[in-house]
Amino acid sequence: MTEKTTTIQNKTGIHARPASVFVQTAGKFKSKVQIAAKGKKVDAKSILMIMSMGLSNGTEITISADGPDEADAVKTLVDLVDSKFGEE
Repeated sequence: MTEKTTTIQNKTGIHARPASVFVQTAGKFKSKVQIAAKGKKVDAKSILMIMSMGLSNGTEITISADGPDEADAVKTLVDLVDSKFGEE
């Protein structure tokens, strides 16, 4: 299991477009990928689960992956969040 913590920096938080990009990116990996925030842990390959978390600007999230490409998955997804999903 590999995990890393980062902070949502988008002014509008994780709304539909970045959630969609996140889910599509997570889906490219064989590993089981999860996001933990606000005491909840959800499947990072489910847009409904991610949207239900209400991830706003400044929210600290932990991205974890377990499987054959876990290190790549975590690094790629953390980089995506840190790039503000290319929105700003």
